[in-house]
Amino acid sequence: MYGWWGKALLIDLTKSKVKEVSIEPDILHGFIGGRGLAVRLLWDLIPPGVDPLSPYNALIVASGPLSGLPLPSSGKLVVASKSPLTNGYGDGNIGSMASHHLKHSGYDALIITGASKKPVYLYIENGKVDFRSAEDLWGLDTFTTEEKLVREHGRNIGILEIGPAGEHMVRYATVISQKGRSGGRPGMGAVMGSKKLKAIVIKGNMEPPIADKEALRKISEESYKKIQGSDNYDYWIRQGTMSTIQWSHQNSVLPTMNFREGMWELYETISGDLMEKLKIDRRGCPYCNMQCGNVVSDDVGEESELDYENVAMLGSNILLENLKRVAEINKLADKLGVDTISLGNSIGFYMEASERGLVKERVEWGDFKAVREITIDTAYRRGLGAFIAEGVMRMARSIGGEALDFAMHVKGLEVSAYNCHTTPGMALAYGTSSIGAHHKDAWIISYEVRTDRSSYSRDKVERLIFLQNMRGGMFESLTTCRLPWVEVGLDLEYYPRFLSAVTGLKWSLDDISVSANRIYTLIRAFWIREYMGWSSSMDYPPTRWFKHPLTKGPYAGSHLDISKYSEMLKIYYEIRGWDENGVPKKETLIKLGLDFTIPVLEDIVKLR
Repeated sequence: MYGWWGKALLIDLTKSKVKEVSIEPDILHGFIGGRGLAVRLLWDLIPPGVDPLSPYNALIVASGPLSGLPLPSSGKLVVASKSPLTNGYGDGNIGSMASHHLKHSGYDALIITGASKKPVYLYIENGKVDFRSAEDLWGLDTFTTEEKLVREHGRNIGILEIGPAGEHMVRYATVISQKGRSGGRPGMGAVMGSKKLKAIVIKGNMEPPIADKEALRKISEESYKKIQGSDNYDYWIRQGTMSTIQWSHQNSVLPTMNFREGMWELYETISGDLMEKLKIDRRGCPYCNMQCGNVVSDDVGEESELDYENVAMLGSNILLENLKRVAEINKLADKLGVDTISLGNSIGFYMEASERGLVKERVEWGDFKAVREITIDTAYRRGLGAFIAEGVMRMARSIGGEALDFAMHVKGLEVSAYNCHTTPGMALAYGTSSIGAHHKDAWIISYEVRTDRSSYSRDKVERLIFLQNMRGGMFESLTTCRLPWVEVGLDLEYYPRFLSAVTGLKWSLDDISVSANRIYTLIRAFWIREYMGWSSSMDYPPTRWFKHPLTKGPYAGSHLDISKYSEMLKIYYEIRGWDENGVPKKETLIKLGLDFTIPVLEDIVKLR
C-alpha cells in the first residue's frame, strides 16, 4: 500500500504500554487520514458518553497521505479527541515539524489513552516509544518546555506540548509547537493535561511509501511555481491574514465589543498596514513557500507571531487598541497554551456582562492591565480566571437570563472572528461546522460579500457545502494547508493529482467529495451519540445575531432573520441527506458505508 503505513501506535499511559495496531486499507481509502482517520478511530475506540477528561477518552494525533511530503504546505497534522469544551467531536490542525517526523516514523497515527499518575512526555523515534518523566517540565510555559526538549534531543525533532492552561485543564487549552503554532481549540490541550502528558517528541527518518516519486516531484515543482507566480503572492507575503482587519471593518464584519458591532473606528491601531511597519520576521510551517506567520516585537520587546483571528479577538472584540499590547497578550496565550480566539471571546463576554451589571467584578472594555492579569489567571484557574477558563457557554449558563442572548458560541465553541449580523451564509457555516463555531471549515463570508450578502438562497447553501467538503473534508484529511488555494488561487485539481501520485490510486475531486461527505456525516453521528438529546437547535448561531441589530455603519439596524435561516438549514440537511433534525438518514449512512453507526444511533434517535 502506498501513501499510508497502514498502522498506528496505541499508547496506554496508565500501564506505560505500547501496541502496534493495523488500520485496514478500506478505512484509509474511505476516510483518507487526518480528521477523517481521527473521527473513525474515536468512534471505534472510546465508549459513548465518556468524560472527556477521564482516562477513557483518547487523544488522536493523525497525519494524512500528503502530510510531511515535499509538496506545498504539507507540514500539518491533526490532534483530535472528545472535547471538554463542547462534549462533542473536537480537533485542530497544527503546522509543525511534528508532522514531518510522524510521517517518517512508520505510523499514520498515535492513539493515546489512559492517564499517567505523574507528569510524563513521550519520546518516539521510528516507532520506538519511551515514557520519560516530565516532572521538571510540569509548570513550565510552552516556549521554555520546547527549549529544554531541544537541548535534550537536538533540533531534528518535532514537538507537541502543553502549557499551564493544559495542565490546569482550561476547557479551551490548546496544543502548541514551535513557539506559536497552536491547534486544538476545543480543548485538546486540556485532554493532554488530564492525562498528565506534558509533551510528545517525535523523530522519524523512515522513507514514506510513495507510488510515483517522479510524478510527485514534477507536480510539486509546478505547483510551487504557480504559488509564487500568483498576482496576490507579494501582498500575501507582506501581510498574510492580517489584511483581513481592514477588509472586515470595511465590510462591517469585524467583531467589536463582543460581536455587538461589525465596525471599529480605531481599526487602524491593529491593522495589517501597521503590522507591516512593525514586522521583524516571518515564520511558516514545513514545506511552505507562502509563510503566514508575521512576527512583531510586542509591548515588552519580545517576539509575537500574529494573524487575523488572534488580533481581531484580542483587539477590536475587547476594544484593545494598541497592536503591541495585543501582541503581548497573544504571546502570553501561546506561552500559556490557551486558545486566543476563545480567550478573546470569553473576555469580551465577561466585559459585556460587567457593563450590564450581571457580575460583581468590574472589567472595563480595553483595559490592558486587566486583560493581561485575566489571561494569566485563566491559565492557572485563579480568581476570575477560573470562571473564564470554563468558556462562554458555561459562563452564560451560570449567570443565566439575558446573558444567554450575548453568549457568542455554537455547541460550546466560541465564535471566531467574523460578525454575522448581515451574512447568513457565514452564520450557517458556524452553525454547521464540525467542531462548533469555527471558520476553518468554510470561509464563505468572502463569497457573500462579493455577491449577495443578504441572500438566504439554495445556491449559497450549495456553495457552503462545497467549501466544507474541500476545506474541512479534503484539506483536513490529506492533511495540508488550505491557504495556497484560498489566498493565492492554487487550482484544487492539484490535490487529486498529488494524492494519485502518492497512493498509486486514481483520485478525482468528486472522489474526495464523497469521502468528505462520509467524514462530515460520521462526525455528525459522533455528536448525536455523545449528546443523546440531539435536535436542530444545535445548529443555530448565537441569539445576538437574531435579536440585537447593528447600530453603526451602513448596515445599522440589520440582523439575521430566524425564519429564513431555518429554511437555509433545512436545505442544508436535505443536501447532506440528513433529516429535519440534522440526523443522517439511514439510506445516507448505508450509501456512505457508515452502516456500522446505525445500531448505535437507533438506540438514541429515530432514523428516518
